[in-house]
Amino acid sequence: MPGMAAFEDITTRLPDGYEAYARLWMPTGPCHGGVLYLHGIQSHCGWYEASARTMWAAGLAVLQPDRRGSGRNQQQRGHAESPQQLFDDAFATLDVISEHCGHERIHVLGVSWGGKLAAAMHAHDPSRTRSLTLVTPGLFPVIDVSASEKFRIGWSMVSNPRRHFDIPLNDPALFTADPKWVEYLENDPLQIHQATAGFFLASRRMDKAVRQLPSTEAVPLHLMLAGDERIVDNETTRQFVREMNWPHRLITTYHESRHTLEMGPDRERYLQDVVRWLMNPEVGATCVR
Repeated sequence: MPGMAAFEDITTRLPDGYEAYARLWMPTGPCHGGVLYLHGIQSHCGWYEASARTMWAAGLAVLQPDRRGSGRNQQQRGHAESPQQLFDDAFATLDVISEHCGHERIHVLGVSWGGKLAAAMHAHDPSRTRSLTLVTPGLFPVIDVSASEKFRIGWSMVSNPRRHFDIPLNDPALFTADPKWVEYLENDPLQIHQATAGFFLASRRMDKAVRQLPSTEAVPLHLMLAGDERIVDNETTRQFVREMNWPHRLITTYHESRHTLEMGPDRERYLQDVVRWLMNPEVGATCVR
């Protein structure tokens, strides 16, 4: 839901020349760090304006890229060629926020499918990550395309990789129980409801990188979960993080909220927790309940 603008609309040129939309939030005073903010499979940066604004108000520089083919990016809707292309795009946008804020290592925050990309991105190359914040991450989904649809997707990779298939998350009530936010999602013209066979396969292949995360260079990690979750498997996700031998980990659960935390009743607590964490992620980050 829109508020007073404090961001700049920018265009980022991705490695293959694709020109993608992004929002850049630069603090007016001292910059306390940079945040690369990755959205979910069908959402876009506009869903997460409140959290970006809260980070910006605390003195953090935030870049919210709309993923290629999503949000305000009309070219090749819902498509990606490979996991490597998704990684290349993510690191290109990380370079953008790094150049703007002057910090080499960047906080990477991902929501839902964006949390999966954040985890896979760090496993692929951990050298630029300051901390990881995984918000209801899609590491272990409980909603997936059907077996028959997976077969059709696999066949389409041979015959037509750009054939579109429904994303199985088109019920706004999966994301929030708040009627005003349900209405917002129902009428959002920018979200995507389909993705291509190429994108689905690229996303599936990213799972290999995610599984390698525990053996990657450790950084402070905050896992933030919704108690009334309908999309991801909370317990499997918790166990995955509990078993990681990383020294700075924190797990926080917002018991009254569904998948999109800033659209739920725990919104204010969540927003403050995100900022408190990013300002000093090592402090208190050993609680892995």
